[in-house]
Amino acid sequence: MTGNSKNKVTIVFDGYPGRNADGMEDASVAILYSCDISADEKIKRMVEKSLHRKSLVVVSDDKEIKLLVKALGACAMGIEDFSGSKEQARAKVRKEKEPVKTELSFSQMDKINQELSKLWLK
Repeated sequence: MTGNSKNKVTIVFDGYPGRNADGMEDASVAILYSCDISADEKIKRMVEKSLHRKSLVVVSDDKEIKLLVKALGACAMGIEDFSGSKEQARAKVRKEKEPVKTELSFSQMDKINQELSKLWLK
């Protein structure tokens, strides 16, 4: 389920545990309840406190939590990506960690320089 016995899965639910919540965990899965805060806030705090953010993968379809998690240095993926094959999930994590390369053509750079010159060199 976790791909490796060293991997730990933590599932965060909104609210408080119900009566039947006991016994749902096993060695590789921890179940947490957010209690008085939202699950998103709980996840945010967990990522902020982590010493190894780059090794974290947060699975959510919530755009705000995904952006926040990425800004904190962890990886975020949607449920559909996560539920795909292991290789698809690994490829997604690798792609998320690659730096974004932005290259401008000479004409684009020249146009930007001209615009900035108009603003700054008046």
